Amino acid sequence: MAPKVSTGSTTWQGSLFEGFGTTRMETSGLGSFEMTWKGRTEDGERTTNPEELIGAAHSACFSMAFSNMLDKFGTPPTQLDTRADVSFVGGEGITGIHITVRGQVDGISAEDFQRIAEEAKAGCPVSQALAGTEITLTAELA
Repeated sequence: MAPKVSTGSTTWQGSLFEGFGTTRMETSGLGSFEMTWKGRTEDGERTTNPEELIGAAHSACFSMAFSNMLDKFGTPPTQLDTRADVSFVGGEGITGIHITVRGQVDGISAEDFQRIAEEAKAGCPVSQALAGTEITLTAELA
């Protein structure tokens, strides 16, 4: 089976510190997002950054993997609310990712929920792609 290829692109203008970029979701055509160095390193900027995009991708991938694993366990979720906080330090890079998931799942113990969440964290393709980064997890039932 041939792999499905998804594409994002960025056009950058100017220097790193004074310039800006536009990142586009090419495959879906769902949007484009402005990006600046200041938005990457300081609060209050209304632009996105690579870490936010990684967080969105990671939270989506984890949610899909976790949902599938819960279903296979016989306890499909009613709802999963997942966030991925990606930490970035200028000059160092991405220093860690923390996934937080809160789930509405009938018929599962807190221990099984936590165990399956850890398995989903390890098995999620985005987690695997980011294996060089420390990924932590908080999982709780709603």
